Amino acid sequence: MTKFFNKIVNGNSLEVLKTIPSKTFDLVFADPPYNLQIGEKLKRPDNSKVNGVNEKWDQFKSFKEYDDFCKAWLIECKRVLKDKGSIWAIGSYHNIFRIGYHMQNLGYWILNDVIWKKNNPMPNFKGTRFTNAHETLIWASKNKKAKYTFNYNSLKCLNDDLQMRSDWMLPICNGGERIKKNGKKIHSTQKPEALLYRILLSSTNKNDLIFDPFLGTGTTAAVAKKIGRNYFGIEKEKKYFKAAEDRLKKTNKIEDHYLDTIKNNKSKPRIPFGSLVEMGIVKPGMNIFDQKKKINARIMADGSIKYENNEGSIHKIAAKILGTESCNGWTYWHYNIDGNMFPIDNLRQRLISK
Repeated sequence: MTKFFNKIVNGNSLEVLKTIPSKTFDLVFADPPYNLQIGEKLKRPDNSKVNGVNEKWDQFKSFKEYDDFCKAWLIECKRVLKDKGSIWAIGSYHNIFRIGYHMQNLGYWILNDVIWKKNNPMPNFKGTRFTNAHETLIWASKNKKAKYTFNYNSLKCLNDDLQMRSDWMLPICNGGERIKKNGKKIHSTQKPEALLYRILLSSTNKNDLIFDPFLGTGTTAAVAKKIGRNYFGIEKEKKYFKAAEDRLKKTNKIEDHYLDTIKNNKSKPRIPFGSLVEMGIVKPGMNIFDQKKKINARIMADGSIKYENNEGSIHKIAAKILGTESCNGWTYWHYNIDGNMFPIDNLRQRLISK
């Protein structure tokens, strides 16, 4: 299994995939050919050429040929994905609906579609359509009942304590991040590292193994290396593979002690306040206070608390005092030891650790 850790291969994705054991990877990120069906060469109003996607690897003779190609790699990716793993596939209006259709037919369970809104998209030079300012990602598990990784709290923290939405405003890959040779970009559809950073942070953990069957210039592998994940990638085109190789040599991992992320609350055992009473960690009649010790409530035998003429849970009484709809009583209420105030959540954490 170690031969798939932190390595990239120059070869045909479908052929290499068939040599990989089942249930190897924790995550698949697939950025396949889009089959853009570009006919004539696109030019700007000043008659200069637009460097769009016109390479042979993106060209298919028919929709059927493209569908057969997509089904083949989706079948293999599902096989090599662990039962608790998940897959991300990205595309544009040219192909993403076909990929989603095949994914559902193959038994994948779609968790979200995410819109990557580009804040600097290429304009529509002809003025005949809306400016195509987004791409779509599909995030799916292996089946409806499969458990999967979702680092909800990390994403919320990344988003200034707001739930992360399914529309992501991120710039396209440009500037110093764009890999070039002799002043020209090497890959026409190189993805920005910010996009992969968010994807890997959301649905993988440190030391997980990430697979990219269409590696390109190595964005997935580079981001995985930076944030302490392992990677394996396949790239058919020699020039892209070489660029990815060179890129990975220059990529440094973030120091280990900065790679820890916030644990999901759902992964912790749920302990009601009443359990602390039952187990004698807190006792009926014990006083608890707000942080400034201005509010004083008393714990009752059933785990409720009494404040003046109000009775209820630690959360309900705290919310009533603050005049809010809800409040986290674990952090609002404190207990006193030798004149020092500690949140009652300390008592819960002590119980969890046991």
